[in-house]
Amino acid sequence: MAMHTCSKCGNEEHIFGSGGAEKMCLDYGVSLLGSLPLDIKIREQADNGNPTVVAEPESNAAKTYKKIARLTAIKVSKLAQDYSNKFPNIVIQKT
Repeated sequence: MAMHTCSKCGNEEHIFGSGGAEKMCLDYGVSLLGSLPLDIKIREQADNGNPTVVAEPESNAAKTYKKIARLTAIKVSKLAQDYSNKFPNIVIQKT
C-alpha cells in the first residue's frame, strides 16, 4: 500500500513514507510491479464480493490492479520453460 486516499476529500498522503518499496526492490534485484492505494473503497468492494476492477473498472485503483496483473503476466511468461522432455512417452498399442 503506497498512498492513503481520504474518503472525505480525496487527498492522497504517503502515511507510511515513500520510496521504501523502490529501495527494497533495488536491494533484492527485483522489479517493482506497482503500488496500490490504501483506499477504504477497495476493502468495502472486496468484502461485498465486488472487487474494484469490477465495481469501478475505470478507477485509478482498478487501472493499477490491471497494470500490475499485466506486468506479472509478462514476468511469468519470461520464466516459462519447456518441460516436455521431462514427461514419459505414452504409447498405446493395439493387441
